[in-house]
Amino acid sequence: MHIPDGYLSPQTFLPMYGVSATIWGIGLKKIKKQLPLKHIPYLSMAAAFSFLVMMFNVPIPGGTTGHAVGGGIIAILLGPWTAVVAVSTVLVIQALVFGDGGITALGTNCFNMAIVLPFVSYWTFKLLNGRATSGKRVYVSSFIAGWFGLTVASAFAGTELGLQPLIAKAADGAPLYAPYPLSVALPAMVGEHALVFAPVEGLITALLLGYFLKNEPETVFAINGGPK
Repeated sequence: MHIPDGYLSPQTFLPMYGVSATIWGIGLKKIKKQLPLKHIPYLSMAAAFSFLVMMFNVPIPGGTTGHAVGGGIIAILLGPWTAVVAVSTVLVIQALVFGDGGITALGTNCFNMAIVLPFVSYWTFKLLNGRATSGKRVYVSSFIAGWFGLTVASAFAGTELGLQPLIAKAADGAPLYAPYPLSVALPAMVGEHALVFAPVEGLITALLLGYFLKNEPETVFAINGGPK
């Protein structure tokens, strides 16, 4: 899902940088209130986990990649704003150090994977889980939350790529950036993620949530408001 340089027009990536930067600022303020100082190591571990999960990249037609992110479980355990900061940090390191995802596309990649994914997963889990603290409902809700969050994020990425031929064209009508129309880019991104990578995201979310509920239930933000 890492969009590289050269696939997004300035009309797309500049506004996305502005949106993401605004949300980063809010996120940094939020986690000061939501994440106690003694639990800052959880933030570091969350970022490291997300980095590891995203290393397993599989190319997808259209110029990007497919993979799990880990943003759903981070949002459920530590809160969506903490997930914004953790996953964004990973994406910045990947772009600057490893060349995974473009510099111009960084704001867009962060919006898709570090903002859309965590918030969709978090609120999906809250909606489906209700007040349950254990049992089958927790596992099913967390799996669906992880699956749905990544699928929606992939739909955003596919839409951003698919709109480029409409946004920026040469004089002869040839696309200047991502060449594939929405009818190609959106199904390619959503199909691959919904069928392959999102189930992995859902499984990771359910298994890790089950572990924390068994061993450190006080850390689960989505159920009890987070670590105390």
